[in-house]
Amino acid sequence: MFIDFSFADNTIGYVIEGTMDKKTILDLRSQILKKLEIHDKINLYLEDSNIKRFSLSAATIGTLFPLEYANRFNKIALVTNRKWIHALAAFDNALLVEATLKYFPIKDRMSAISWIVDNGQIGQNT
Repeated sequence: MFIDFSFADNTIGYVIEGTMDKKTILDLRSQILKKLEIHDKINLYLEDSNIKRFSLSAATIGTLFPLEYANRFNKIALVTNRKWIHALAAFDNALLVEATLKYFPIKDRMSAISWIVDNGQIGQNT
């Protein structure tokens, strides 16, 4: 399950909780694609709110999706305490050409929000 919200017209956020399975990741992907129908590029905030279980298909789709649409993202903020997600994000970050991906621990949620809504491209990939 996920809760969605908008920071600005082209900046959307999702707080994800419960089970991250294939259905959840495909629903999330569908919501993001709807936003991409309206905007050439978007900023995306994703927060892990104590996700209880991840399926392999969700992890795979979640890793490949940003690569497939890399030229459509300005910035991606990934907020989680899970080190393996940070590792997957680092892999994606190395392959993203135009987007800036930055990951934050949960305790730095407010920094992540400030970074994602900033119109400039300040900050470096972490």
